Amino acid sequence: MTKQVAVVLAGCGVFDGSEIYETTLTLLRLDQLGIGYRCFAPDVAQHHVINHLDQTPVEGESRNVLQESARLARSDISPITELDSDAFDAVIVPGGFGVAKNLSDFAMQGDNMQVLESVKEALAGFKEDAKPIGLMCIAPVMVPRLLGDGISVTIGHDPGVSGAISAMGGLHRSCGVEDIVVDHEHRVVTTPAYMLATRISEAATGIFKLVDRIDEMMG
Repeated sequence: MTKQVAVVLAGCGVFDGSEIYETTLTLLRLDQLGIGYRCFAPDVAQHHVINHLDQTPVEGESRNVLQESARLARSDISPITELDSDAFDAVIVPGGFGVAKNLSDFAMQGDNMQVLESVKEALAGFKEDAKPIGLMCIAPVMVPRLLGDGISVTIGHDPGVSGAISAMGGLHRSCGVEDIVVDHEHRVVTTPAYMLATRISEAATGIFKLVDRIDEMMG
């Protein structure tokens, strides 16, 4: 039977949703490896809407995280409340500021952050069953709240974000854009992606390594 991976999205667009290149590269690599996937996102309002032309908030506009994520998933997506870990062999969370604004409140609360309850519930089964969990870009900041203390992750080199991870009980490992950090005990794989990438090819190298390692860990 084909391996199956759940992909958790946070909207559509780097500044208020999931990072589009990171998501696309993840889905591309899964498909190249012959791995099945299904996208999921919370059915909630976005924290805010950003004009991606000038990076300013759009006053008076509201968008839905699931509806926006459906743009990335070409409509083939389900609410995260329908994510059953028993039906999947692993889960991957691409980055983008939507992770820090919609899946969690890290962008506003820093190391006092909380993760959206539906996201915690959806990923709990993967942790309990020791199924591989991949996170990229800013998404690893959620690991201490999602999965517990003492788990090695990377967001690259950013001292503010890495300090927040440490303050929450996580272990941050510095890492180049084209590499990954693997916590073998907890079966967590992370890569900096666009926390460091200046070119899509740089992001692709690390993301492909992450997906390849998740594939190996699924057995």
